[in-house]
Amino acid sequence: MADQDVDRTLTLLWRRTLGTPQGSRGPKQRVSVDDVVTAAIEVADESGLAAFALRKVADRLGLKLMSLYTYVPGRSELIGLMVDEVLGERELPALTGDLRQRLYTVARHQWDEAHRHPWLLQVDNSRPWIGPNGSDRYEWQLTAVEGAGFTDLEMDQIVTLISGFTASAAKASIEARQAVDRSAMTDAQWWEINAPILERVMPAGAYPISSRVGTAAGQEYSSIGDPQRSFRFGLDRIVDGLERLLER
Repeated sequence: MADQDVDRTLTLLWRRTLGTPQGSRGPKQRVSVDDVVTAAIEVADESGLAAFALRKVADRLGLKLMSLYTYVPGRSELIGLMVDEVLGERELPALTGDLRQRLYTVARHQWDEAHRHPWLLQVDNSRPWIGPNGSDRYEWQLTAVEGAGFTDLEMDQIVTLISGFTASAAKASIEARQAVDRSAMTDAQWWEINAPILERVMPAGAYPISSRVGTAAGQEYSSIGDPQRSFRFGLDRIVDGLERLLER
């Protein structure tokens, strides 16, 4: 990526602060950068990131594909703008209560966000774009652990840990929901249909521990799993560990 594209994308990310003109060259644009980002988010919400293409965004806006490049440098840069826009679409909730309550608020906000926009979990965040909403988000996340007694490095690692765990849990939840939608049957219906073959390949006593645990889980969940319960359980165990770290 050329340096000029990096500079342009950062300028676009901070366009509302810098007052950057909408678009960069040619005649007066028919739409704005904001319009392009909004249309792109709608496309990603409908089709996911794997099928996301600039041509779909251009078609939605009634533009020619090449015209889109007068607004954004390319596909990956547009995705960066989309992510930052989504991070700011809802007000960050107040962080109140003890450490556990604050971290649960942080995680739950991300969980809800991922379920509104599942494509967020498909974005490569190895080197995220630094935009205003992303910067506000990081400051807010750090506020949840500020003053608890952690070092600055630990604070950064805690934010990374909570974010990574929540993304993984949300992905499992979304995939479970999508499996039901694709198959047009519930987990209970799937088990009922496939029980005869499973009984043949898994005779009684062949898997004693997993049979016992699986039966208990199935009776409790009435499903293959309970993503929300697993999310809460995992988050509680993470905070348990963080509290133990503070005690040490």
